[in-house]
Amino acid sequence: MAFQRESLSRGRSLERSFSFRGWTMPVVPASRVNALSGEGAFEVLVAACRLEDAGRHVVHLEIGEPDGTTPPHVVEAAVRALHDGHTRYVNPAGLPALRDAIAASLAWRGVRGPGAENIVVVPGAKPMVFYALLAVLEPGDEVLVPDPGFPIYPSVARFAGAVPVRYPLDALGGLDAERLAPLIGPRTRALVLNLPGNPTGGIATTDALHAIAELALRHDLVVISDEVYGRIRYDRSADSIAALPGMLERTVVVDSFSKSYAMTGWRLGFGVLPAALVERVTTLVVNGTSCTPPFVQLAGLAALTGPQDAVTATVERLERRRDWLVDGLNSLAGIRCGRPAGAFYAFPDVRQVEERAGLSTEQLAALLLDAHGVAVLPGTGFGPGGAGHLRLSFAVPAADLDLALERLRECVSDLA
Repeated sequence: MAFQRESLSRGRSLERSFSFRGWTMPVVPASRVNALSGEGAFEVLVAACRLEDAGRHVVHLEIGEPDGTTPPHVVEAAVRALHDGHTRYVNPAGLPALRDAIAASLAWRGVRGPGAENIVVVPGAKPMVFYALLAVLEPGDEVLVPDPGFPIYPSVARFAGAVPVRYPLDALGGLDAERLAPLIGPRTRALVLNLPGNPTGGIATTDALHAIAELALRHDLVVISDEVYGRIRYDRSADSIAALPGMLERTVVVDSFSKSYAMTGWRLGFGVLPAALVERVTTLVVNGTSCTPPFVQLAGLAALTGPQDAVTATVERLERRRDWLVDGLNSLAGIRCGRPAGAFYAFPDVRQVEERAGLSTEQLAALLLDAHGVAVLPGTGFGPGGAGHLRLSFAVPAADLDLALERLRECVSDLA
């Protein structure tokens, strides 16, 4: 190894050169980055695409996005905005017109009071979950996250130096305040809700939501309420915990345009924030993305203020597919599946199939993909509470659901 150094004190540059014989010194990632985990849906998608590249046919039930296209008037608004030159930096918190429209739209979830000054627009819901948790958690704090639940919640909590504490959901994936309450301790700072939930499609009864709000008030908890599936409900009207007395001041409502308006690739979301968090979260936006592209925001404005029939039609279509898939799953030996009240996922219990075949949840999901060409997610990717379950998206064409059920039937029969 050769080494040369010249003194800076003499006005000359510092130069170091190293020669290595066939090896290089690896870059070691920081521990906080190692604390982050990925999202299994994209890992399964990559594996499924490899099979397709090799000539196999795969039914994709792993990715959570509507199969429809973005409404034409939304696309036209984006194109018009591009032609009109809306391609420069804008207010990091979002365009005033979009923030006004978001504030006006909150009434459907029962939330009244926040104005544009409480809204921060971001490129998708995930950044808002990220920023909100970073803004409220100190190292060593505990944050309650659903189990099974979206894997990003515990991942971001660990990145922030906090400790994720998983709380169990009821049999239908809904909230159970009595099971959550014993997990609250002196270090508990925040509670993450996801209603309707991913992966279960569960919601909260009015009584359960009031009980959770009472716990948050009693223990001074900040609530991060992820409501990205809020418009996709089948059995009852939408509730937001932020609508309950005393909760608006301690709740961050997270939402996006992805699921309701088939805009997953546009990357447009927002947070409704207590006044004390708006400036801090906006500073995180400045440090992270500067702003959300204005032509995307203007597309979102068109989505929010334009015709809503596409949303209504999507929910009606998804409800029919939900019923078809759930009924089909329940006809298979060893599989039991509840009927999700929201979102677009079935979360069947496959423990009998696993036990009969001597397979783990991950092995069963891999077998379905490799041997039968059906891409699904193992429930364990959503926490220990997901063991023995698979997540299947029914936001796909009906023909794909028919083919998936046929292949699932073959798989179950082969394992009998």
